[in-house]
Amino acid sequence: MHKIYLKALAKINLSLDVLRRREDGYHEVKMIMQTVSLCDELEVRKVKQPGIHVKTNLYYLPTNENNLVYKAASLLMDEFHITDGISIQLQKKIPVAAGMAGGSSDAAAVLWGLNQMYGLGLSRKELMERGVRLGADVPYCVLRGTALAEGIGEKLKVLPPMPKCYILIAKPGINVSTRFVYENLHANDLRPEQHPDVDAVIGDIRDGDLAGLCAHMGNVLEKVTVPAHPVIDRIKKYMIKGGALGAMMSGSGPSVFGIFDTQGKARKAYRAVKAARLAKQVYLTVPYNVRRQ
Repeated sequence: MHKIYLKALAKINLSLDVLRRREDGYHEVKMIMQTVSLCDELEVRKVKQPGIHVKTNLYYLPTNENNLVYKAASLLMDEFHITDGISIQLQKKIPVAAGMAGGSSDAAAVLWGLNQMYGLGLSRKELMERGVRLGADVPYCVLRGTALAEGIGEKLKVLPPMPKCYILIAKPGINVSTRFVYENLHANDLRPEQHPDVDAVIGDIRDGDLAGLCAHMGNVLEKVTVPAHPVIDRIKKYMIKGGALGAMMSGSGPSVFGIFDTQGKARKAYRAVKAARLAKQVYLTVPYNVRRQ
């Protein structure tokens, strides 16, 4: 195989709780991850020039070893002694630094793609084990679908598919530091009532109860990010006013998503959010649910 085309799918968090800060500085989480159809596109191909060559449509993204797609390629090429030159063309559509795991998903796609191109024979589980070396979200991005993530995000349990719906995503024109959010959460001082009910959301997913899911959603990181960036709350309220069953920040932000039960409501809210100019990037998408054996 000379080249391969790949789609790297974005994720949202249907619920996100931080249980505690561990002694090693990492945070123990309990969160529900959901893949959506919004995606980046990649072309990976063999070239004569040795090394890894990354090109992207965004001028401000690194194209060297500071890019996760470069690290992902390097990881497998080093392990399996691949000496070909590899070109990676990355077309970004997922908002950058937005709590949607765009970089992690790009890395997961490259792992999967090289595994296919070179017939490395790695199973999904083996790709996930390698992915965790690149970042806590990468194993989930290899897995895809609906999943409960625990530990630092690397312990994954497959859940039934999210009920059918339409998802509006809006990313305001601000940047949020994930490190800043976690350091200012003071997870060990949170009161019991400040933690979202992740188990209730799992129950709603199992029951296929979209309204219940939306009612029980929660993201403990909003406690830090929203006061620092009030536009996030404004977007959430705009979505609710527009007919969303629920709206929440994804990850550490600043992206906000709203869940709608009809395409008509979602399209109307999409136009309203764009017209309000509260967000720099606005997308309408749907859950991506994986068919498993």
